[in-house]
Amino acid sequence: MKELKMFIDGRFIENESGKWIKVLNPSTEEVISLMPDGTVEDAKKAIDAAEKAQDQWERTPSIERAAYLTKIAAGIRKREKELTDIIVREGGKTQGLANVEVLFTADYIDYMAGWARRYEGEIIPSDRPHESIFLFKKAIGVTTGILPWNFPFFLVARKAAPALITGNTIVVKPSQLTPENAYVFAQIVEEVGLPAGVFNLVNGRGSVIGHELAANPKVGMVSLTGSVSAGQQTMAAAAPNITKVSLELGGKAPAIVMEDADIDLAVKSIIASRVINTGQVCNCAERVYVDKKIKDAFIEKLVTGMKQVKVGNPNEVADLDMGPLIEANALAAMEQKVEKAVQQGAKLLCGGHRIGTKGYFFEPTVLDCATQEMDIVREETFGPILPVVEYTDINDAIAWANDCEYGLTSSVYTQNLDHAFKIMRSLKFGETYINRENFEAMQGFHAGWRKSGIGGADGKHGLEEYLQTHVVYIETKE
Repeated sequence: MKELKMFIDGRFIENESGKWIKVLNPSTEEVISLMPDGTVEDAKKAIDAAEKAQDQWERTPSIERAAYLTKIAAGIRKREKELTDIIVREGGKTQGLANVEVLFTADYIDYMAGWARRYEGEIIPSDRPHESIFLFKKAIGVTTGILPWNFPFFLVARKAAPALITGNTIVVKPSQLTPENAYVFAQIVEEVGLPAGVFNLVNGRGSVIGHELAANPKVGMVSLTGSVSAGQQTMAAAAPNITKVSLELGGKAPAIVMEDADIDLAVKSIIASRVINTGQVCNCAERVYVDKKIKDAFIEKLVTGMKQVKVGNPNEVADLDMGPLIEANALAAMEQKVEKAVQQGAKLLCGGHRIGTKGYFFEPTVLDCATQEMDIVREETFGPILPVVEYTDINDAIAWANDCEYGLTSSVYTQNLDHAFKIMRSLKFGETYINRENFEAMQGFHAGWRKSGIGGADGKHGLEEYLQTHVVYIETKE
């Protein structure tokens, strides 16, 4: 049985608490590793190490910081197969998607390293004749990252890469469901010789480690990707110190399919956006609004496509569309959601049940005759269940799409540019995808409205989340 270790101040440390958390393979329900059940003291040691290292790291020229990131990216590519297998084993992800995550992570780190010579301050005109005003962009200091289980390896990079390139240090806490990939990331960090304390990894429970990473007064910024409740707890913990928070939380992405849509394209894209990672992605398509005039044709192709989704154990079969849900609680939640939707009047067209008796597998599911008031349309599902709502007036569809406590992603399917722009201007979401699947680009800006979060990630604007401004006024004699 593999026993994982924490990485603090440039070295791997033994589990001093002697307590362990079992990590399961969701495809087989077998215990695959043991993760340290870390303590508040572990988190404090990591934060102290990050604080000690931060000043020198910020003084290191950004191009030298970038060189370390480039080496980490190269180290990831060298261990591509190992990391892919780990992500499949502990997260239930298909082999293809796990491999994409590994390589995308390496590319993302290289992308962020490329900002070394590109992020800039400003010179601001003064009202005074002999004054110059300079705006400097500076590191925040010690940052912390609290990670989810659904894209566990990529989220290490999404938080660490922009933090490190801008001169911050970081302490990362992976999910207790998927910790081994982050352990390998720490091994790569050690191998490339990143200065001690710049990157630290602490394992444990969110209520213990996560709370300390948000509440510690030495932390300048905490970034969390997780549920709304986790975000609320993080904000509450950070509030006494007025610590900056960056939160990517839930989603309930609508897909609007207009009368003039390419139905085949819409069906293909929506299915891809619903079953990716077994529907356990915050920007997944979660509800469909389809014009009544094409609904029957759309539903027929949608059900056919969902029935053709290949589901299985990704540890054994390479060519799959879907693996298991992450844990038993998720499986039970999907069964309950389908049952509740049917009770409220939805019609089950396909799926709706557990697959087999071992592993947390669930059938791709389509629910027809859904209405805006149903729980399945309003609450985040995080599983491969797709409710379909019929509309006759596009303005109703837009209003229903916006009638949601979340505001992360959305999508529109139409071949009319005027329609696309009308809906795009009306939707109240951080992202809108038109005639394509829901999947963001590293150079974009992944940010939500309402309860989907605060701040954002990726691209120039994601990089600047890790910077603060320092304005300097210099008045001379001449």
